[in-house]
Amino acid sequence: MTTTLLTNAAVAAMTPESPYGLIADGAIAIENGRIAWTGARASLPERWMNEAEHDLGGRLVTPSLVDCHTHLVFGGNRAREFEMRLEGAGYEEIAQSGGGILSTVQATRAASEEDLVEAALPRLDALICEGVSTIEIKSGYGLDQSSELKMLRAARQLGKLRPVRVFTSYLGAHAVPPEYSGDADGYIDEVCIPALREAEKQGLVDYVDGFCERIAFTPAQISRVFDAARSLELPVRLHAEQLSWQGGVELAAQYGALCVDHVEYAKESDAAAMAGSGSVATLLPGAFYTLHETQAPPVDAFRKHGVPMAVATDANPGSSPLFSPLLAMNMACTLFGTTPEEALRGTTLNAARALGLKDTGMIAPGMRADLAVWNASHPAELSYMFGFNLLHERWFEGVLS
Repeated sequence: MTTTLLTNAAVAAMTPESPYGLIADGAIAIENGRIAWTGARASLPERWMNEAEHDLGGRLVTPSLVDCHTHLVFGGNRAREFEMRLEGAGYEEIAQSGGGILSTVQATRAASEEDLVEAALPRLDALICEGVSTIEIKSGYGLDQSSELKMLRAARQLGKLRPVRVFTSYLGAHAVPPEYSGDADGYIDEVCIPALREAEKQGLVDYVDGFCERIAFTPAQISRVFDAARSLELPVRLHAEQLSWQGGVELAAQYGALCVDHVEYAKESDAAAMAGSGSVATLLPGAFYTLHETQAPPVDAFRKHGVPMAVATDANPGSSPLFSPLLAMNMACTLFGTTPEEALRGTTLNAARALGLKDTGMIAPGMRADLAVWNASHPAELSYMFGFNLLHERWFEGVLS
């Protein structure tokens, strides 16, 4: 049995018993890639007292971060659209003129699987360097069967090339491709759902996602995709109420969605519906910031109804070219009014919940030994600083990586 003992640490276990689950002068015993014990160093059980210690010098230890909403695999970039927004063009105006998601579709279709992997690796490395050990990656920039499958294969390949867990979401219902312009229903029935079935057959998909918005798909159209997901026994998630209220949260709750993401225009009744379904509200401040939005998510309503809040980068080429979970945490605090503790729970325990994971996001016996060690003494420092990486070291499956 392989045992590692980490000592002399401020352990933010993210358990609910106290703020941050903070353990002063803590220790963590790791056996075979799992947490075997954690607590005050003075209470270390006798069985580990003779183990060699990995002294962390009083540094902060948290669960490693989980980025539960990304579009990390894509072709090209949309820097020109960034300029257009600064010149006054809106997100919907850009999308309706052939830009936005559809411009990335063109570049992604033209790229090989190898091209997509090569382009995504530096982005993935940026996340890993800020303590991420688990990441969700969506398709949705292919919008035909071969390109969607290509994106999902590229995402799976990333998980083989780096010490990180990659989970994939099929996002065929992201936008209507040019060849189906004006026929969203035809696209859903003839391309989106058949491609989903093929992706599941090939073992390429962990979740099914969709974009419920005026510039994308209606709740009725998304429900057909979710019915297909249900028949394949795949969990669902949804982009909803980002730019307007469309009833997407209510639909997602009806299907027991793991999470509903963006949710700027969600109402208190939506928060109540999410509480009833157990769905996580994923806050994506990078998109809010990039698009110059003014309608913030109803954080107070989520608190009132006990809806867990995750925080993610939404890393993508257009609306959120953000590849820093630490900056996402700061933005959640400064733009949305979360507390630093909510931001850290949002990138650890609640982000894991948004992916349906029960073995990560917390430092407790039985959990994966995926840990981040920070050059900090208190967890609030992680949300307080931005533009400066506090990560000292990262442990993946109990191994220093």
